[in-house]
Amino acid sequence: MMDRYDNWRKSTKSGSATPDCVEVAFGHDGAVGVRDTKDRTGPLLEFTVDEWATFVGRVQSGAFPV
Repeated sequence: MMDRYDNWRKSTKSGSATPDCVEVAFGHDGAVGVRDTKDRTGPLLEFTVDEWATFVGRVQSGAFPV
């Protein structure tokens, strides 16, 4: 499952000194993968593009206290 994603990235706000981050990558089939940088070979979350867009929109609107 991990090989369906390339170009994992994390927020530039995370900085290199912060090991506790999540990374996001877009799959060749349109899926969006999210993984923990502490365990890059461990389990990951997968979303459709629509689910990911909804989640990001809700975060940006302040719907979640982050």
